Amino acid sequence: MSDTNNTAGRHFLPEVLTGISGLELRARHVVEGFVSGMHASPFKGFSVEFADHREYSPGDDLRHIDWRVFAKSDRFYVKEYEVETNLRAHLLLDCSGSMAYPEQISSNRLTKWDYAATVAVSLAHLLVAEQSDAAGVVLFDDQIRAELPVSAKRASLAGVAGVIETHAPAGKTNLKVPFAELAERIGRRGMVIILSDLLTDVDSLIEGLQRFQANRHDVLILHVLDQDELEFPFTDRTLFEGMEEAGLEVLSDPQSLRGSYLDAMQRFIERVRSACLDRQIEYALLSTADPLDTALVTFLANRMHRGAAGRFTR
Repeated sequence: MSDTNNTAGRHFLPEVLTGISGLELRARHVVEGFVSGMHASPFKGFSVEFADHREYSPGDDLRHIDWRVFAKSDRFYVKEYEVETNLRAHLLLDCSGSMAYPEQISSNRLTKWDYAATVAVSLAHLLVAEQSDAAGVVLFDDQIRAELPVSAKRASLAGVAGVIETHAPAGKTNLKVPFAELAERIGRRGMVIILSDLLTDVDSLIEGLQRFQANRHDVLILHVLDQDELEFPFTDRTLFEGMEEAGLEVLSDPQSLRGSYLDAMQRFIERVRSACLDRQIEYALLSTADPLDTALVTFLANRMHRGAAGRFTR
């Protein structure tokens, strides 16, 4: 039994998925394996949302009488509902230069870009093909680089993968400009899913998140970092080069930097996490070494929580 479970779990490991060429095929592999491992999913969208009570009038459907209210008040009230719209998800994928780390990789490792792109397309497949929702994708660095509108058509999934595959990570990260533009452009209320290493000014990030929330969007951050960034495993004298700033180089002894680096990284992560918590924004830290279904579990748990609160409408 344990051997079977271990084999199934390996379907989601980045080192296994590197052997699958084609972003859409890789994402379908993740989603199909994930869905087949679920039983009677509790995460499907709700068909209606409770809105209010009103007094019973002759001719009202007796099935909608709230008997709990009757027991307390000795008066008949019916529940009113409004039809819930499907979720509209906007996948915001960071395509800045730092997402290309590591530039030199072995055959069993994904870059941050490959990892985040696989998660993005997997979420699109999960939303559209499995949940009958709608999804679109936006690629950004210091500006919007590409965009595919939100769609609930299965045919659009190939387009999502195609848009991503035709771009390579480059440029500098600056969330302020693209997030301000997107917050104004995105109309109907939905969910904004941000996939990024967030290696930028945190104040600009917070300002951008507030813009989305001002328009009543639910926001989910999938913070993608490489395991090297989280663990700093370097031991030999190393030349560190900036990936978004040409000519930025530091030659140093990593062991002398390790403690201060890890402290700084932890403070950065905690500041982002706390900013999200204070604003009721869902946050998940993902290492490129994590199984890719971790992101799907995070998304579905978030949707179940938000859906139960009736926040996925209009």
